[in-house]
Amino acid sequence: MTRPNASLRAALADSAEDTIIFDLGGVRERYESLVRELPGVAVRFAMKACPVDEVLDCLAECGAGFDAASPREIVQALATGVPADAVHYGNTIKSDHNIADAYRLGIRDFATDSREDVAAIAARAPGSRVFCRLATDGEGALWGLSNKYGCSADDAVRVMESARDAGLVPSGLSVHVGSQQMTAGAWRSAFERIGDVLAALRRRGMVLDQVNLGGGLPASGYLDTRGRPLDPPTDKIFAVIREGTQQLRDEFGEHLTFLAEPGRYLVADQGAIRAHVARLTSREQPGGERAHWLYLSCGKFNGLYEMDALQYRLVFPTHPDGPYVPAVVAGPTCDSDDAYAHEHGLVQVPEALASGDPVWVISAGAYATSYMTQGFNGFSPLPYVCVGDGSTEASPPHEPAARKVPLG
Repeated sequence: MTRPNASLRAALADSAEDTIIFDLGGVRERYESLVRELPGVAVRFAMKACPVDEVLDCLAECGAGFDAASPREIVQALATGVPADAVHYGNTIKSDHNIADAYRLGIRDFATDSREDVAAIAARAPGSRVFCRLATDGEGALWGLSNKYGCSADDAVRVMESARDAGLVPSGLSVHVGSQQMTAGAWRSAFERIGDVLAALRRRGMVLDQVNLGGGLPASGYLDTRGRPLDPPTDKIFAVIREGTQQLRDEFGEHLTFLAEPGRYLVADQGAIRAHVARLTSREQPGGERAHWLYLSCGKFNGLYEMDALQYRLVFPTHPDGPYVPAVVAGPTCDSDDAYAHEHGLVQVPEALASGDPVWVISAGAYATSYMTQGFNGFSPLPYVCVGDGSTEASPPHEPAARKVPLG
């Protein structure tokens, strides 16, 4: 079971108000572990997972670059001090204006998956490098990402040919096996698909120099929707990636470089939320049975957006012992989707919980800030604090004004 480390636990215990807490020391250790597991694979952190300036600064100091999905993310990435060539525009969906802004900011690496997008890049970011995203089926992931992005192998060849003809540099291929991918086989299939397309492009005179393995590396601290610990085969996943990168180098040349775009893997288990109990109730349901409902001060719209696909671990520091009752866990809003564990045995919570009691939400470091609304039902976004580097000052729950610059 993943538990908060000493630094995170101390910060949770010291917090008297609802706060998201990020452990920068834990993020640094996670990064260092990743580069040991995947030597020769450059890290481009997927900013959408945790667009917190202090976290980005920490990763930049470690040596990471950034996968950005918009000009504003590019601005935020460059503010860490990394060079523009350590940032790529990884979103295949971008307007003409977006492309022009990114190019003006110094970005020269663009993801694509259609000839229409290639034409726009050629017109507004001439001479840039493009990497084509291949579609995957997303099987084995909590979020498959299988429809909106990526193209077929045949289409990828057409896209890269059109890039070459338009004066762009056909640089690489990319994949994304799905977020929180729970199988090693997904990466094995991705390497096979990449190899097939690299071979097809080589037959057409194009020798690419880069493979982007995307995101999908899983965090280990979640529970599934039935409340059982998720146990991703991380060691097997790393072994498959090491084997796959070497096989591609053996077949297509040692010049081939590799990138990865981890997001939640680096930050999910390094963040937690100090929340509190709004109310523990017992109500007769429409079918006549009684059910307990635990209402928290945070939920789907202010910190726990991913509750539809998983359960977050809860710690009740003032009630370490039972007795316990099974409860549906819900956020504070009047939206009926703001709840989880409606069935499957529910969540065991202390029967003595009272309004105001603290609750620690563990492994909440990924997507806690980026998916947060600006005040749905009047419940404000949570502030955050970073620990683990000597810093304990609270930060605003959005981008600091100092890092906002006009675009276009």
